[in-house]
Amino acid sequence: MADIEVTQGASAELEALLMQRSLTDAQLQAAAETAADFRILPEATVIKIGGQSIIDRGRAAVYPLVDEIVAARARHKLLIGTGAGTRARHLYAIAAGLNLPAGVLSQLGASVADQNAAMLGQLMAKHGISTVDGAGLSAVPLYLAQVNAVIFSGMPPYKLWMRPAAEGVIPPYRTDAGCFLLAEQFGCKAMVFVKDEDGLFTANPKTDRSATFIPRISVDEMKSRGLHDSILEFPVLDLLQAARHVREVQVINGLIPGKLTRALAGEHVGTVITAN
Repeated sequence: MADIEVTQGASAELEALLMQRSLTDAQLQAAAETAADFRILPEATVIKIGGQSIIDRGRAAVYPLVDEIVAARARHKLLIGTGAGTRARHLYAIAAGLNLPAGVLSQLGASVADQNAAMLGQLMAKHGISTVDGAGLSAVPLYLAQVNAVIFSGMPPYKLWMRPAAEGVIPPYRTDAGCFLLAEQFGCKAMVFVKDEDGLFTANPKTDRSATFIPRISVDEMKSRGLHDSILEFPVLDLLQAARHVREVQVINGLIPGKLTRALAGEHVGTVITAN
């Protein structure tokens, strides 16, 4: 009873402040910070399937991963996000050459992520796994209750409202950020990025044979070592540090059979990036 009274008192204080103060008021912000968190989908895991790293490789990379996801959904609730990949990079190059703004490039990149989600959805349709977008995200709990999985396009829907990058016109919030934001806002239990490398290295392993694997690292350490833009989109690191629910992510190699299954089971099979 005492806990209920405390909660009601805090809610009343917050409501009073909201009615009287600016939304940037320090006291209001502090009161809002004490509000209890509510996790919408606490048993779900978000998987981000890389566009360039996985989907662009075609059948050889996609089919085994589809089979692994279909098998895994018997034990896990999965939100499967898609990256954009090489086709988006071609669009970015053309649009940037035309001096178009970041918001336009964001829409173009989203169209490619949508295409990848549609293709993945067709491959999984016979298993009852559907693709959703936009307002369809409100039906995610129903899909998870029925078939334990759903597919979505990973590009966040900022479109013309995309925040411009500090330099250039490439949209800073792309599919890595979109998938992480969904995991955080739904209060999911885990976020797994499926790439074509074992995880984070000290340098690009595709071009530097001396690069060494990093199994675990914090955001601050990544930034201090200049590794902040080497495996995930840079804004994801800031989003991770500001998150309440998803305080670490794992990057794994989706080209190695079984890695995703083990990651979903909670094993450390790639690089774990922590908020602190």
